[in-house]
Amino acid sequence: MISVLEQRASQIHQDGNSPFAMDCEKHSVAGSVSQRACVFCGSRVVLYPVADALHLIHGPVGCAAYTWDIRGALSSGPQLHRMSFSTDLREKDVIYGGEPKLYQALVQLIDHYRPKAAFVYSTCIVGVIGDDVAAICRRVEAEKGLSVLPVHSEGFKGTKKDGYQAACTALFQLVGTGATDDISPLSLNILGDFNIAGETWLIRNYYERMGIQVVATITGDGRVDDIRRAHGAALNVVQCSGSMTHLARMMEDKYGIPSLRVSYFGLEDMSRALYEVADHFGDGQVQQRAEELVRDEVAAILPDLRRYKKVLSGKRAAIYTGGAFKAFSLVRSLRTLGMKTVLAGSQTGNREDYRLLRELCDEDTILVDDTNPLELAKFVQEKEVDLLIGGVKERPIAYKLGIGFCDHNHERKIGLAGFEGLRQFAREVHSTVMSPVWRLVPRRRRQLAASQANSLSTENLRPSCAGECSACDLPHCNIPAGQEILL
Repeated sequence: MISVLEQRASQIHQDGNSPFAMDCEKHSVAGSVSQRACVFCGSRVVLYPVADALHLIHGPVGCAAYTWDIRGALSSGPQLHRMSFSTDLREKDVIYGGEPKLYQALVQLIDHYRPKAAFVYSTCIVGVIGDDVAAICRRVEAEKGLSVLPVHSEGFKGTKKDGYQAACTALFQLVGTGATDDISPLSLNILGDFNIAGETWLIRNYYERMGIQVVATITGDGRVDDIRRAHGAALNVVQCSGSMTHLARMMEDKYGIPSLRVSYFGLEDMSRALYEVADHFGDGQVQQRAEELVRDEVAAILPDLRRYKKVLSGKRAAIYTGGAFKAFSLVRSLRTLGMKTVLAGSQTGNREDYRLLRELCDEDTILVDDTNPLELAKFVQEKEVDLLIGGVKERPIAYKLGIGFCDHNHERKIGLAGFEGLRQFAREVHSTVMSPVWRLVPRRRRQLAASQANSLSTENLRPSCAGECSACDLPHCNIPAGQEILL
């Protein structure tokens, strides 16, 4: 087992009896191989879902690897956001400057694709050689008559969270440039949901069923013209607080639009989000529709959740997310399924986030900020977890240690938001935690043999059980002959 780096000790809270003093919002410790991404990454994941805009990366072609399909962000129309464009800076460009290449690339791409707007991302090398990206953007904007927006996202100048702010600053240049004549007083913008596997469509449908107009979705299935008129909405509803709080604050300062911080993951948080929006408008009909919507949706999924809970109760989970706010919902969702969270952490959480997370979790839960693979593997083994929830960088850690994994990051292809999303989350958690493949992991055979003896699975129905479990190849489960068993 490895020991924690001394410089990182203040970013880890292990003992529930010790005073709580998490250190966070700082640059990664050199040598810790942080799970964080760079500033450029943060800006790209926020802006990428704007589907009818051109996205051009000014830098070496290697940076463009973090472009195509980095999110499962779906579009109901244009697919331009899925194209990968780079100025492909080479040694000669580094020496003599890359501005001519950027100008030529912008002109050619705009002429060919006719986008509604263009975002130009600065990378590390651009910050080193000093290209004036903003000047080139102004020149092309004047010549082509559309918004060309520089995104100051040089990767070395901060963390992923700084990339979020760079993206919000670019988006804010669009806000306030469109007409707002047909916007209802009962209206809102959805901020911070990126339409992973179509989740923005689901959330939008909830609000419309309540009688509320959705003006803009920023940025899931986003459209430039909708973002231009977003200042006409009566409310901003912010889902991913880390990525979109900056934009919500700027819109409140300039246009007086209030904001609500919500989460769409889990039974409690999804219901609370709809109720808080309804309460904000204070309209009796909206509040009644919200109550009816929650009642019907919860009633539809509760039977499935109860079946999964019978199987998953007592299992242990570890959570490591990009933003800490998502971790709150995951802890509650796992508790709904009878599971215990024994480790929780994030890449970009602040002190208040971790304080709330500590209150939500049990005293012996380990809290980590900006962890690295060795630390994460150490804590996962110490806590004997059955499930790790994270993103693509955490997946290999889970599988190498022989534990289940659930992707709750932007690479996933399964919608986990909303009421139906909770059912899919429960199904995915069950599938991975109860997979028979874990029997083959030497250090877990004994543990899983005991737990699976009394487990019921919920994926396929077999018509009967003869009492010897020949159908399911599990130890005797004491199900009467002729009764359906859940495998």
